[in-house]
Amino acid sequence: MKELSKPLQLYEEYINTRKQTELLCNPLAIEDYCLQAITETSPVKWHLAHTTWFFETFLLKRELKNYEPYHWSFEQLFNSYYQGVGTPFPREKRHLLSRPTVRDIYNYRRYVDNEMKQLLHRCNPISSGYDDILFRTELGLNHEQQHQELLLTDLKYNLFQNPLYPAYEEISDPTHNETPMLEFIELPGGEHTVGYQGQAFAFDNEIPAHKVFLPPYRLASRLVTNGDYLEFIEDGGYQTPALWLADGWECIQKHQWQAPLYWKKMEGDFFEYTLAGLRPLDLNLPVTHISFYEADAYARWANCRLPSEFEWESAVSTTHKDGNFLESGHYHPQAARLSNGIQQLFGDTWEWTSSSYQAYPGFQTFNGEIGEYNGKFMCNQIVLRGGSCVSPRKHIRASYRNFFYPHHRWQFSGIRLVMN
Repeated sequence: MKELSKPLQLYEEYINTRKQTELLCNPLAIEDYCLQAITETSPVKWHLAHTTWFFETFLLKRELKNYEPYHWSFEQLFNSYYQGVGTPFPREKRHLLSRPTVRDIYNYRRYVDNEMKQLLHRCNPISSGYDDILFRTELGLNHEQQHQELLLTDLKYNLFQNPLYPAYEEISDPTHNETPMLEFIELPGGEHTVGYQGQAFAFDNEIPAHKVFLPPYRLASRLVTNGDYLEFIEDGGYQTPALWLADGWECIQKHQWQAPLYWKKMEGDFFEYTLAGLRPLDLNLPVTHISFYEADAYARWANCRLPSEFEWESAVSTTHKDGNFLESGHYHPQAARLSNGIQQLFGDTWEWTSSSYQAYPGFQTFNGEIGEYNGKFMCNQIVLRGGSCVSPRKHIRASYRNFFYPHHRWQFSGIRLVMN
């Protein structure tokens, strides 16, 4: 059987990725598409349009001389933060875009999909801009995978505002054994290479690979569980200033946080809101929707600390990428197995590190307008590693660097401890 050319391989990936995004919308009612509870979350409809805008803006308008945009207004309405290509519609007002309709957005996706088919089927090594077309297509696919995760995390927060606590989808309760004991696995120090070293796609913030020196350290064998975190709460963790960074203490006082984001106390017992609705708190599952401030305070309470991003990456350098990802269909972290060694490094929850989000030595942004993708956010944010239960499996790798502000907790973020 003849092997497909690189452009046709990418087209197959394109179709599969676009279908996956729309499959995630199958459980939704039309009323769900426009929800936006806070500035940080975007409506489902906007995610569908913005990922399409990305291909239209950075590929079709650029590469097809006679390309006719689907609608003149979409250039502004569905631009996220790319100041170099126009003035984006205000982020906090995305929920006001009742028009274009959901049907219009799906038609927009079909229109751009058809134009992308033409572009990739005509593309060959002697085409003008061949390498750039392939690169930008891969970037667009990875961008859409990021928005598949954001679509679910944003939707979860938006649905949680409803006192009915509606389920996104009916999902069976997890079955698991007793939580394995938390152990600390000795890992060697010395010189390690971090950053992406392969030949496939990677984001600009993952390169260049470079050497770091690490003292020996001991990494926790599993993620911190709800049961572990409940002990912190019951021991007065949220009332003990000495455990908190100054900004963290100010943050929890301002917002009156007393538990993770989706925990709700009812008649003396904690429940947890999930994408399957409100459920009794399962003490065996990893704690999630935790801010960096809470993760750091818990680590201090446990007489531990959070790993640096380089300690985390060095620990997974020889590990298979096995974990609970989007494709598992759980849409929630699952319990650790009764097994030896370090587990849950990939999937389940993003793991807060102690590392500030900064450029690697020799960092260079992508060329042109897409140079705004990552670099301009390298200020006041913290690195998270490993992916989550709603991250597409193919999207995550050992060198992947996610980043959020330390007070953010609507993402599936959790805690792994380390000891010297």
